[in-house]
Amino acid sequence: VILVSPMPPLLIVLSKVVPYFAISLINFTNVLVIAVFLLDVPVNGNLISLYLVSIIFIFVALALGLLISSVTDRQLVALLMTALGLMMPVVMLSGLMFPIENMPVVLQGIAQIIPAKWYIEAIRDIMIKGLGLVDVLKEISVLSFMAVVLIAASLKKFKIRLE
Repeated sequence: VILVSPMPPLLIVLSKVVPYFAISLINFTNVLVIAVFLLDVPVNGNLISLYLVSIIFIFVALALGLLISSVTDRQLVALLMTALGLMMPVVMLSGLMFPIENMPVVLQGIAQIIPAKWYIEAIRDIMIKGLGLVDVLKEISVLSFMAVVLIAASLKKFKIRLE
């Protein structure tokens, strides 16, 4: 039904993203509440800054998912691409487990294109150092650029008709 509707591809793509965006915001809020009230994780920075950076990262993650679903034609292929092609590099190269500065130069270069690396840097600055939005403007800019590029690529690869 969607394929024969007169809706432009942008509206179709956005309608796929909005429910997941809302669910992701609820999940982020739940994790933040549990971290602060049950685990006593300190939040030294502004909550609005924390939410803004998280909203941008959620948008990047959803845009990446849209791109994967636009490129692949089977759910299993998309699942394997995500699990093998994204999860391991993100865990290993984002700076979450291992400091990026201690990695070989080649891996440091690869880490620069991983959105989670920029998100983790911004969250550390906001939550631990108590910095504001101005101090994480670089990370916000990079994540915003990634979101625009991924959405543009998703729209370009979006198929309005079945093949």
